[in-house]
Amino acid sequence: MTKFVTTKADPYQVLEPNQSPRTDVQILDAISVFVCDAKLKIGDKLPPERELVDRLQVSRNTIRGALKRWEALGIIKRRKGSGTFLTADIQPGDSFLSLNIKSDPQSILNTLEIRRTLEAEAGALAAMRATVEDLCEIEKCIDEVERVHQMLGGAGDQDWEFHCAIYRASHNPIFEQIISGMHDAFHAFFEAPAQQKFADESLSLHRDLFNAIKEKDAELARSITHEIIDISERDVRRIAND
Repeated sequence: MTKFVTTKADPYQVLEPNQSPRTDVQILDAISVFVCDAKLKIGDKLPPERELVDRLQVSRNTIRGALKRWEALGIIKRRKGSGTFLTADIQPGDSFLSLNIKSDPQSILNTLEIRRTLEAEAGALAAMRATVEDLCEIEKCIDEVERVHQMLGGAGDQDWEFHCAIYRASHNPIFEQIISGMHDAFHAFFEAPAQQKFADESLSLHRDLFNAIKEKDAELARSITHEIIDISERDVRRIAND
């Protein structure tokens, strides 16, 4: 495993690189060791991306992908112009789920079966547990989905943020950790040119889902989530048969 070596003179110091290919989970493991060795606390700043790239000897995209997973899990917060800050406690050995999912139609259909159960339950729990702050965040996300979709005809990244806000509102971080492991395959599939109109039919249902959560109607939130997944599944099958 790649390890950070720290000293009092330089809290970032050097890395002891492993020359074998590394997954984002291995990168996060290395950064976790650094966070603990450097005794960083919530609110402390992580090294800039370029320093992580140099020390870990991986591409900037690899670093960004790993940090994006942490951000989705609420472990870090990236502030434009300021840097990346720790927002949760990290311990050595913390697990970061990695799922290898191909972006072909059959793999996406298989994954949708898993997401159906997870997302329906996350929506129901969000309806029961969402705080006022959670609801404000979900509403802000759906507003952005609709704004970008109207402007560009698609809003993949914004749609993902909307769903992440619901996972967080469930107040069970495992939902987001598991589903974030599926994100790359879905993103690659949904954002391909042929699929860029993919979410058109389900767009209005996303607003309905927010309203169900806001009204604390768990069964309605679960039902609407199933409708959204039904549309996704139908569109994937259509694409597979084109």
